[in-house]
Amino acid sequence: MRLQKVAVIIPCYNEEVGIATVINGFDRTELHRRGYELEIIVIDNNSTDRTAVIAHLAGARVIHERKKGKGYALRTGFNNIDPGTEYVVMLDGDATYDSSEVLRLLEPLRDNFADVIIGSRLGGKMEPGAMRLFNRAGNWAYTMLVRHFYQVGVTDVLTGYFAWKRPVIDNLTPHLTSSGFAIEMEMVTKMARMGYEIYSVPIGYSPRRGESSLHPIRDGYRILKMFFRNLRWSPEPSQVRESEAISEA
Repeated sequence: MRLQKVAVIIPCYNEEVGIATVINGFDRTELHRRGYELEIIVIDNNSTDRTAVIAHLAGARVIHERKKGKGYALRTGFNNIDPGTEYVVMLDGDATYDSSEVLRLLEPLRDNFADVIIGSRLGGKMEPGAMRLFNRAGNWAYTMLVRHFYQVGVTDVLTGYFAWKRPVIDNLTPHLTSSGFAIEMEMVTKMARMGYEIYSVPIGYSPRRGESSLHPIRDGYRILKMFFRNLRWSPEPSQVRESEAISEA
């Protein structure tokens, strides 16, 4: 059986507490049985702790990105994916997401149900204390705005658990400009404008390990700006045709 290669991108800034749990949480035996070969790529975003060392010891390929910000880290990861990769997964390194649920995101892609699958915390199983009420309300509001104005079937637009068919990443990456936490909003809205099929699946969500660098008010404002900015954004006609071809494949 030919194995399909999956690149897992994990952007990290000072995640020494949770990164080993994330890396070791992937059930490689089951993934291999289902026909997948995993490569884990940790993007160390100028951490001042032992994130990079722990990630390397856990078996990940570690790449350093000195420009601080999740957007910079993700683009560095996307630009370092091996040529033979067929699917790309992103999740955070703070152990809030369950690595073992990755098959839940990959299988709809292999079945050609969608081009992009997003793990939904709001539609899934959220543990007590995993998300503050203020943040949950903000996530719900952004999601409703995206569903209405961009017409995409997502139920958690700010999640950090994504899976893509590889051509989506190749077409999307040159258009990404966000440096920080607005990157998820930018990706979802631009993928919608490019005509990709995007859907959500329910996932679990746990309290994070370590300190968060998210600033709800400041970053929330930047996320809202990204939402409005991309209402006027459109891809080149050739990119729309490429996205339609992926959906039909």
